[in-house]
Amino acid sequence: MSDVQQLKAKDFKSDQEVRWCPGCGDYSIINSVQATMAEIGIAKENTVVVSGIGCSSRFPYYMDTFGFHGIHGRANAIATGVKVANPDLAVWVITGDGDGLSIGGNHMIHSLRRNVNMKIILFNNEIYGLTKGQYSPTSPQGLRTKTSPYGSVDAPFNPIQLALGASSTFVARTLDTSPKHMKKVLKIAAEHEGSAFVEVWQNCVIFNDGAFKGWTDKKVRDEQTIDLVDGEPMIYGAEKDKGLKVDGFDIKIVPAAEASIWESRVESPGPAFIMSQLDNDPNMPRPFGVFRQVNKPTLDGLVADQVKEVTKKKGKGDIKDLLYTPDCWVVD
Repeated sequence: MSDVQQLKAKDFKSDQEVRWCPGCGDYSIINSVQATMAEIGIAKENTVVVSGIGCSSRFPYYMDTFGFHGIHGRANAIATGVKVANPDLAVWVITGDGDGLSIGGNHMIHSLRRNVNMKIILFNNEIYGLTKGQYSPTSPQGLRTKTSPYGSVDAPFNPIQLALGASSTFVARTLDTSPKHMKKVLKIAAEHEGSAFVEVWQNCVIFNDGAFKGWTDKKVRDEQTIDLVDGEPMIYGAEKDKGLKVDGFDIKIVPAAEASIWESRVESPGPAFIMSQLDNDPNMPRPFGVFRQVNKPTLDGLVADQVKEVTKKKGKGDIKDLLYTPDCWVVD
């Protein structure tokens, strides 16, 4: 048997012209995904990229893999079917804050609670981009948009908290302006067995430019963000002189030497949820990295085992027997 060819990022690029707005964060994300797939040695013919509707959902056209461009909000449902039908496939879901958390919100929480072994990348730009700038489920209160000209009054979703509440076995966050960090997080997500939810802070240069600039700009990023790494102290700052210490249900800023060790592999989602609440405190750094990673049986694995068990007991089924079962009835 010949050695398997090591693919490069360019091998995952399709022949389609990539058409996002100049400066869009989507370019950074797709480059990171392609680089990650090449690094982990994923086979193109065993990979399926599924999307719904939105700027991010053009993704399957730009990937030289199998793909499915679904209808609005239904990417998770389609991807679940693909994974259950063929558990050997690597399934990636590409969605946005509108597609995945509004019309697709129900599909999102159920695919996470079922622990379908697929990777979900949620592009969060806090706006509807493709439909030209309406407020989305993650838009902050007060944001003026075409559908909220006087400022949105809706309380926004926190995607990390939603994923944790739905019992996702892997929850992480990264940002488009840090491709090195993004590739690190995506690699860990790709290697996880189970639902892997990755929120990406992604800038929309046309309709919500600079939404995350207060935390992600290179001038302030070191002081305003913290990278959560399992088994390492929670240290941040340009000089790495600050740390976070967990004190019961509170988190305090302390000198780096007093920082708590971050543990993402604990069974309870409680610590991760507490960490996610830093988003609500303007005096605290915004957390990135892996919030939670635990191992549990996957839906696709359980279904495959069940099919094998039933087939062993009853033998292979016949489509004719299914169609003409006594439970059917006829209308004269």
